[in-house]
Amino acid sequence: MKKTVAEHAERFSEKAAAYDDSKSDEYHACASLVIEHAAPEADDVVLDLGAGTGAIALEVAEGAERVLARDISEGMMEEGRKKAADRGLDDVEFAYGEFRDPGLDPDQRVDVVTSNFALHHLADDEKREAIGVMAGTGARRIVLGDVAFFEDPDPDAPFYSPEVDDPATVGTLVEAFTDEGFAVTAVERVHDQVAVIVAERIRELPA
Repeated sequence: MKKTVAEHAERFSEKAAAYDDSKSDEYHACASLVIEHAAPEADDVVLDLGAGTGAIALEVAEGAERVLARDISEGMMEEGRKKAADRGLDDVEFAYGEFRDPGLDPDQRVDVVTSNFALHHLADDEKREAIGVMAGTGARRIVLGDVAFFEDPDPDAPFYSPEVDDPATVGTLVEAFTDEGFAVTAVERVHDQVAVIVAERIRELPA
C-alpha cells in the first residue's frame, strides 16, 4: 500500500461531502454492475467493504435482510449514515473496518460480499490477503468492482492516481478468487482499466 490506512482515511474524510458528485461515469457504471450482480435474497446479510458513502450498501439494502457497511473513513461513513437516515433505512450498519480486518463478530453470518473502487489501494499481496478474508466470511458470492488492468495501461491516460493507487491486473484478481475456492462466473469490462468480477463459491470452508 502506497499510503498508510490512516493517510487514506484522512484523505477520504477531507473530500467526503463532495465525493458523490465527483465520481466518473465509469465509477457509476461499475457501481450499477456490482449492485446488479450482488442480487441479495431477502434473508441475506451483505458485507460491503470500502463502503464509502454507501453507493452499494444503500442500494443492496432494499433486497437484503441486513448490510454491514465497512470503511476506514469516518467522514465518508457519516455521509452514508445521513443518506441511510434520509431513506429511512435502519438495516444498514456503518462501522470501521478494513479489508483485512472488517471488524465482524466471530459468529457473524455473511452471504454476499461487495466492494467497489476501493481494493486498488492495496498492493497485490495485500489484495490476495483481503480476498482470503472475504472468502473466510463464508459468503457464497463476492462481487468486486475496481480499477484493474485488462492489458498494459496507457501511461498518458491513467484511470487512477499512481501516487496513491496500486491496481492489479484482472488476471491476478481472478487467480486470487480461484485460489480461495471460488469460480469466477463473470468479468465485466467497464473500461480498459475498470472491471467487475463476480465469484461464486464452489469449495466449502473447512468444518
